[in-house]
Amino acid sequence: MRLLIASDLHGSFESLRFLLDRAHELRPDKLVLLGDLVYHGPRNPLPQGYDTRSVLKTMPDLTALPCPVVAVRGNCDAEVDVAHLPFPVTESAWIEADGLNIFASHGHRLPECPPCPGFRPGTVLLRGHTHVPRGETLDGLHFWNPGSLSLPKEGSVRSYGLYEDGAFRVFDMQGREVLRHTPAAQ
Repeated sequence: MRLLIASDLHGSFESLRFLLDRAHELRPDKLVLLGDLVYHGPRNPLPQGYDTRSVLKTMPDLTALPCPVVAVRGNCDAEVDVAHLPFPVTESAWIEADGLNIFASHGHRLPECPPCPGFRPGTVLLRGHTHVPRGETLDGLHFWNPGSLSLPKEGSVRSYGLYEDGAFRVFDMQGREVLRHTPAAQ
């Protein structure tokens, strides 16, 4: 299974166009959006290409992709923005991929490291929120984050994630791999 994963677009039309181009090129089985799609948030600067109207007008193009969209709500996703999106946005989602149980959420309500009550060893905690790419295993839980396509933090680059062939990888906007994590069998 191939999952194209993005988080924290924060209203960047340029980042959304980039994501659409990657989706057409990669033809994923699912497009996973980890929240903070439209609004830049009160603590963030305006991202490059900030244009919420164009973002909302272009979001229907995601539903025209030959794959389903799985979208979860971020802490900056206002009710008024979510109401204009052409696909459902849930608080979290479970995704099964190649035998992995992936819990997708924005991550602002999850701990950054164990203990994580209610999650079994081997579970993937796929999240955004921090704007920093991550792929590591701690106490049997796999923590994945694609970073941000519009507002990277802590010296990271603008990035997105791809899961396929048992590996989670993060790429920069030039297609260079910046992180790879393969969960060990549990």
